Amino acid sequence: MAGAVDSPRPLFRRFVVVAQALAFSAPLALLRKTPRLQLSGFALALLGVGLLVGPAAAQTPDATRRGGYIFDLAGCAGCHTDVKNKGPLAAGGRELKTPFGAFYGPNITPDPQYGLGRWKEADFVRAMRHGIRPDGNRYFPVFPYTSFAKMSDEDLHDLWGYLRSLPPVAKPSRRHDIGFPFRLRFLQIGWQWLNFSTGAFKVDPAKSPEWNRGAYVVQALGHCGECHTPRNIAGATRPSLYLAGTRDGPEGSKVPNITPDPETGIGKWSPGDLADLFKSGMTPDGDFVGATMAEVVRNSTSKMTDADLKAMIAYLRAVPPFRNDIRAVAK
Repeated sequence: MAGAVDSPRPLFRRFVVVAQALAFSAPLALLRKTPRLQLSGFALALLGVGLLVGPAAAQTPDATRRGGYIFDLAGCAGCHTDVKNKGPLAAGGRELKTPFGAFYGPNITPDPQYGLGRWKEADFVRAMRHGIRPDGNRYFPVFPYTSFAKMSDEDLHDLWGYLRSLPPVAKPSRRHDIGFPFRLRFLQIGWQWLNFSTGAFKVDPAKSPEWNRGAYVVQALGHCGECHTPRNIAGATRPSLYLAGTRDGPEGSKVPNITPDPETGIGKWSPGDLADLFKSGMTPDGDFVGATMAEVVRNSTSKMTDADLKAMIAYLRAVPPFRNDIRAVAK
């Protein structure tokens, strides 16, 4: 997970931190608040602004099928499809409201004019692994490349092939509506320097294959930590409170603690409780998640294989527990 990085250049660091903290000190908003549980472990999968495509080599049917599965787990449809206005799949237009303006999911179909059909696979990998566009500009961290950077070469290749298989849609991407100075992309160079380091997921040989698969799904594909981990002043996640929840979630909503703490997290949830949540959205008390997480269940977790679901649950039940009651009133 990306975290704050100490810098030997304090003046430059102070400038960048102050500028970036104004824009990225809280997770970005998707939908309105809901009184229901906002268990959004996969929520920022819906914020994947920047899954981009380009010309690809021949793709086998199996690879395309695998790419479609990655597309679902990463929640690409949620951000890049304007469901509200009945827009075509992955043609962009989904509005992402934030305290600093509105972001709009771009057209990621292979249309050569309005989509990104002129991209090369190397451009796509660079965007996912390094958060850099083909023109050299950096992406805003509303696009969770900080987690996608951990994806394997095979998964990136298969996802690329699947995106190339989608019907091209001649629909221009809408320009982001964000104010000064937050729209200045050059500031992202400093943000990345302070808060981001790329690198593929590393298998822990001391853990089981199931645990490692679950860690990969949570950390890379689902990027649960982007929403469930508190952020520092510069808007980077705080590894010391990994998945411990935050009061400053989307649109200021509370995002729950999903560590196995028995009092403030999911420590009292059984594997069956978690499976019901990810398959149907039902919580142990018989309620159903709403808003963002309901979308994630519909588009992503309900489509997981039984093996991946089991692995994800095993990993979540094994992460370090943190007592962090996000329901309490902050003092």
